Amino acid sequence: MNIFEKQEKKVEYIELIYDLIFVYIVGRNNSLLHNFENGFVAPLSLLAYILCTLAIIQIWNFSTFYINMFGRNGAREHIFIFVNMYLLYFMGQGTRTDWVAFQAQYHIAWALILLNIALQYFIELNNHKADVWNRDLIKRMISTLCIEAAIILIAAFVNPKLSFILSAVAIVCGIALTGFNRNKSPGGKTDFAHLAERAMLYVVFTFGEMIIAVSSYFVGDGGFDISVIYFSLMAFMIVVGLFLTYGFFYNRLLDTEGDFDGMLYMAIHIFLIFVLNNITAALEFMREEHVDLVPKMIFMIASAVAFFVLLFPLSFYSKCGCRPTKKQIAAFAGITAAFTLLMLLLKENMYLNILITDLFIFSMFFAMYLPYKKTKAE
Repeated sequence: MNIFEKQEKKVEYIELIYDLIFVYIVGRNNSLLHNFENGFVAPLSLLAYILCTLAIIQIWNFSTFYINMFGRNGAREHIFIFVNMYLLYFMGQGTRTDWVAFQAQYHIAWALILLNIALQYFIELNNHKADVWNRDLIKRMISTLCIEAAIILIAAFVNPKLSFILSAVAIVCGIALTGFNRNKSPGGKTDFAHLAERAMLYVVFTFGEMIIAVSSYFVGDGGFDISVIYFSLMAFMIVVGLFLTYGFFYNRLLDTEGDFDGMLYMAIHIFLIFVLNNITAALEFMREEHVDLVPKMIFMIASAVAFFVLLFPLSFYSKCGCRPTKKQIAAFAGITAAFTLLMLLLKENMYLNILITDLFIFSMFFAMYLPYKKTKAE
């Protein structure tokens, strides 16, 4: 059998268990955004939120790629996953506004998780003694993980301001080296269908956090309050619209049987999941009186628009004939411009703001769906 051929990989039960810890971490990361200063999130808290969110998604990404390429759903693999889950609790507990007191704990746990994944790659070397290409890739991934872990360990014990910088450098370094390694080594053939399903499941878990956030819109006095009904319905429909859009892409447009490497697909999902977390925060901000109108609107606008912008590079993985046309792109641009303008002009009217957000999301959804339906009908 050709060394590049792999049997179709299914998402295992242990992977779903592993993902549950990330649901907890997402909640911890979002809590950083509830530290307000001058009408919006305190700058340091916002920066910490960005770094912590990207760090966690990157850990998930590293784990997913290892399982995709070399996972066998064995006892050793389960032990390593449970060790990482345990260490992630320490990262979760260190995710707080007074994070300086937990700086060492957070970074040491982060570094140990990366070293744990690197150790799995090191053990995997024994299974590829005559496989030059996979050995080369494995060695490169070990180097990448160890270099990032070394930077993070230094960040555990330096000045807090420098720690922020080193954390960002570590994340960027990990992304850059991973991409470089994949380009330099033809080994480690990935199963794109498995990667796509794993990314989809993480997105679903992220929507779970969004659904929890929307529950605050249903708070009332037990009476028949039109305002509660209106805002809760509008907030719920925002979640529905976003979920339908991603679900339509995954179920109808995505070519899961395509011969794709999946690196870019997963990298885009790092930021897509990050944006969905931001939309969750934006929905929470809409009910926060401590947040000024302008930053509140800008956060919602930027998050909602970024979600659809990130779907465009994902269209590279669409089935033939399903990629957006110039006419569709023009429609998307027009809808986005109208949404942005109306949100800023009507920023003081929350009843209209949330309605406009719903109209924007569903307009974008139908701009994707109707041409597809027409093509299928023909």
